[in-house]
Amino acid sequence: MNLSVTRKRKLFFYSMSAIVILALSPLVWRKGVQWVYGRSIYTTSDAPTDRVAIVFGAAVYGSGRLSPVLRDRMDTAVTLYLDGKVEKILVSGDNSTDDYDEPSAMMDYAIQHGVSPDDVQPDYAGRRTYDTCYRAREIFQLDSAILVTQEFHLPRALFTCQRLGIEAVGVAADLRPYRAARFYEVRETLATAVALWDTIRQLPAPVLGDPIPIN
Repeated sequence: MNLSVTRKRKLFFYSMSAIVILALSPLVWRKGVQWVYGRSIYTTSDAPTDRVAIVFGAAVYGSGRLSPVLRDRMDTAVTLYLDGKVEKILVSGDNSTDDYDEPSAMMDYAIQHGVSPDDVQPDYAGRRTYDTCYRAREIFQLDSAILVTQEFHLPRALFTCQRLGIEAVGVAADLRPYRAARFYEVRETLATAVALWDTIRQLPAPVLGDPIPIN
């Protein structure tokens, strides 16, 4: 066999192997994060107590109507509050434009369902999971919290908050099947890889401000 052909085949094999490894790396990383942080995920009934629950934002529709994913997160946080598992709820979401406001909708929902207005703290700059965790530590001065979101999102949220200095456990807000479940899983695979890069750099969140300690 011609030597140049053999070399080309080897080069092709090694190149394809490298591509496959790179393509699978985010999936392997995601599975590892799920395995490690899955042990810190609870239900509302067996959750430990903590002073603050952090609720991560999700889509809000017209007139402040919460999407099913976000409504389940809020219902879970309200249950923790009414059961005495947490004293305060930090609602963190996107308010990057004048006509879109996740935190206000989340706060209104909590108050309507029995949470005292004094016990709900909005975070208007939680545009990403990283921003929410960073601001929880730097702005709201939290060193521990219960994270409330769906199980597909919790490993990444726990990894990010713990890497940023917050001792956290998670409570799963999966109260129903979700139509976009497959999409969420694919997105989380990529987002978990990005979370590793974010927590290595630990750059400040895009929006900061004066500290607002949650007392």
